[in-house]
Amino acid sequence: MNSRERRIDPRLDARVALQFRQLDAPGLPLESAESENISQRGIFFTTTQPLKVGMTLEVSLRMPLELGGQLERNVRCVARIVHVRPEGPDSERSGIGLHIEQFETVPAARERWVS
Repeated sequence: MNSRERRIDPRLDARVALQFRQLDAPGLPLESAESENISQRGIFFTTTQPLKVGMTLEVSLRMPLELGGQLERNVRCVARIVHVRPEGPDSERSGIGLHIEQFETVPAARERWVS
């Protein structure tokens, strides 16, 4: 059985800006990327960062309306890398497949009115 057959949630082909960093290295700066596809339980994106299967990442993104219910939501996830796919012999980029293990909704910044 391949990974597509094991998926419970359908993937949405969506370019969603995201930021990530290794969970065990909070002092490292956030890296930026863009998803290629996303579901309630997983994200696939490409990066030049040297990531490995089994690493745990903190990921922040705005969940698309199609997956977030009635409203788009800012979420912060803890996700484990389940596969790494090199883009090609001449590319420094790799495709990263994540399994979302937990997430929380992050309140949107509220405007402050100056009186």
